[in-house]
Amino acid sequence: MKEMIRIEPFEDRWAPDFKRLNETWLETYFEVEPVDEEMLSNPRTYYLDKGGFIYFALLNEQVIGCYALIKSAADCFELSKMAVDTAFQGRHTGHLLVQHAIAIAKEKGANLLQLYSHSKLGAAIHLYRKFGFVEIPVGNSIYKRSDIKMEKILTS
Repeated sequence: MKEMIRIEPFEDRWAPDFKRLNETWLETYFEVEPVDEEMLSNPRTYYLDKGGFIYFALLNEQVIGCYALIKSAADCFELSKMAVDTAFQGRHTGHLLVQHAIAIAKEKGANLLQLYSHSKLGAAIHLYRKFGFVEIPVGNSIYKRSDIKMEKILTS
């Protein structure tokens, strides 16, 4: 029987996994900036209490991925802190997380979903484009590493 990945909303018991997955990803490609450390150490304060959401990809009962939605306007979320455990990459977990994020943003009334990334992350940029995200001017970002901003219009 094939193991199924399921996506579940934030639970406090998974907060250390949120931090671990994202710190591992950041340390692999960039560095953990002070803003990242603050956000990852206080996910309830920085995401949930401000109208955002955090979701986890689980295989059996093991957390293998995550993402967050930051409420950035009444009708807009920022897709943030998406990471997949390196031991579980290649199972289309990233695809599932992006699909889920789009569905949740729509369900919560958003007309727009945005994200910040970096041009050296070719696989991630390809994934976002596959789901209809288009590049827009970066503007001001709280992350030093961001050199790309993308958005997806959720209304048809």
